[in-house]
Amino acid sequence: MATTSDIRNGLCIKYNNDIYKIVEFLHVKPGKGPAFVRTKLKSVTNGKVVDNTFPAGRKIDDVRVETHKFQYLYNEGETYHFMNEQDYSQIQLEKTALDSPDLMKEGEIVTIIINSEDDMPLSVDMPASVILEVTHTEPGVKGNTATNATKPATVESGATVNVPLFINEGDKIKVETTKGTYQERIKE
Repeated sequence: MATTSDIRNGLCIKYNNDIYKIVEFLHVKPGKGPAFVRTKLKSVTNGKVVDNTFPAGRKIDDVRVETHKFQYLYNEGETYHFMNEQDYSQIQLEKTALDSPDLMKEGEIVTIIINSEDDMPLSVDMPASVILEVTHTEPGVKGNTATNATKPATVESGATVNVPLFINEGDKIKVETTKGTYQERIKE
C-alpha cells in the first residue's frame, strides 16, 4: 500500500477494478481546506484517460512492476511487436498500450513495464526524445516569417510534426516524445 505522497509519473495503481498508469499529477494545497492530489490516469487495458482527485494521505493500491528494455521490431495493423534485449523473447502489444506509437521507428529501444504478479505487459515508455529523418515537407518561402513560423513535416515513422521553416527534406530532427513536438535539428 502506498499513499498519495508516493504518486509520481509512471506509477501503476489499481483503481476502479482496473490498472492505471499515472500520466500527470499535481499536489495542491489550497489556502482553505485540506490538501489534495489532482491526477490524470491512463488505463493500461483500454487506453482511456481519466482525471481523478485524491485527498492527501489517502491510501492507494500500487502495482508491483518490473521494467525491461525491448527493441521495437515492426507492427501489423494495431499490433506492435517487440523483442527483449536480454533473452530475445518476443511479445506483441496493442496500439492502445503505447503512448506515442507514431514516433517509433524500427529498432527503437523502449522500456516496457511488466506486472510482476502475472507477467502481463502494462505499458511502453518511450525515450524522452527520438531522432527522426524528415521525409516530406514543403519548402519554406522567404519572407514568410513572422515570429516562430512553423510548417508541417512528415518524418520517417509516418508522424507529422510542426517544424521551423528552415527544416528541409532529409534533415534529422529531435522530437520530444511526450508532446510530439520539435526540439532541434541534428547536424551530422
